[in-house]
Amino acid sequence: MKHRLLTIFLLFLGIGSVQAQNPTATPDSVRTVADTTAPATTDADALLADLTDSTEAQPLLPRKMIFTQRAFWGPKGLLRITNAAPLTAEGRAKELKIRRTMLVTHQIGGFVTLAGFVAQGFLGAKLYNAKGEDYVRVKRQHENMATFINISYGTTLALALTSPPPAVGSRKGFSSIKLHKYLAIVHLTGMVATNILARAIQTNYELKPYHRAAAYTTFGTYAASIIALTF
Repeated sequence: MKHRLLTIFLLFLGIGSVQAQNPTATPDSVRTVADTTAPATTDADALLADLTDSTEAQPLLPRKMIFTQRAFWGPKGLLRITNAAPLTAEGRAKELKIRRTMLVTHQIGGFVTLAGFVAQGFLGAKLYNAKGEDYVRVKRQHENMATFINISYGTTLALALTSPPPAVGSRKGFSSIKLHKYLAIVHLTGMVATNILARAIQTNYELKPYHRAAAYTTFGTYAASIIALTF
């Protein structure tokens, strides 16, 4: 009898150990790990949402723009109020492509204008020593070249002033782009002075040295501005 009771007791222990080793069972530790993964997924989604919101909150236009860009492309610029270029993310992406095309054309125009300056320098030096019919012929060439330079210079300048603003504002500190802009102020002033003195020479030949100085200053600063931006 005792042996039968002992056998039954051991049989119950064996069944219990098999159930404890059953791989289909779900231990508490497994349930605990499964529970802790759910909040992690939620936190990641929330973080991604925050990043998306912060990206969408970025301004579409830089804070600082030159006055011509603000007049055309600013929040209340001409192209905005006429709805010709609505201020949207998709619109800004297209504007940046337009800006790149305009600035590339601006660079090409800069080299064309520089070549005109070089040719005008030779004609100007020749004009100062010409006499008689040679003077009339060279003067006509000098005036035609001056017209070409004015058109080329004005077009190149307009491309830079009216291009859409960049995606971000200018960086702090000195840069080649800022040097290019500072030199642009000098050669623009020299360009205006050169044209004014060119007309004044017709009635006052004593202004020739000033006209030459203004022309050389314009050429020098213009060439330097191209070199600063190219190299």
